[in-house]
Amino acid sequence: MPKLTLDFYQREDVLSISRELLGKVLCTNCHGKLTSGIIVETEAYAGITDRASHAYGGRRTKRTEIMYAPGGIAYVYLCYGIHHLFNVITNVKGIPHAILIRAIMPKEGIETMIIRRKKEPSASTFTSGPGSLSQAMGITTRHSGISLLGNRIWIEIYGTNYNNEEIITGNRVGVQYAGEDAANPWRFWI
Repeated sequence: MPKLTLDFYQREDVLSISRELLGKVLCTNCHGKLTSGIIVETEAYAGITDRASHAYGGRRTKRTEIMYAPGGIAYVYLCYGIHHLFNVITNVKGIPHAILIRAIMPKEGIETMIIRRKKEPSASTFTSGPGSLSQAMGITTRHSGISLLGNRIWIEIYGTNYNNEEIITGNRVGVQYAGEDAANPWRFWI
């Protein structure tokens, strides 16, 4: 399957891109182990104007500086000191939009995922939840800043497109601190 191109990532509308990632295939090649899964849940973060974003108000730290790079790269951060959360950077240089990949449906390398997760695919949390999917896919903070056009982490066009009636929209998870922005319906899932 063909990989998504820079043109896909470097568009302005983070909400549209977040919806369009549903049905695409997230792929990793970590330590020679190929894994992949169909993206079934995403969350959009609209940079400096979004109180839920790490870049809200133009915040720039060593960790978040990668968010200001041109779209098409990975932003992976550690949550609660244990969960590696994988995000896709979108838009152009200087506009820190990001999309958190929250869940995938395993496709390839399931045996490798079982070893990494130490549980069977029948578990409801096998690749549901951003920390679980990153663990299953072998994604860690060391991948932050790498191109999504390379051969370590990439996203492929799979041919699955969902219409608006198939996509459920709701509030983002764990962003209560964001005031009224916490109520933005910027979480999308199948």
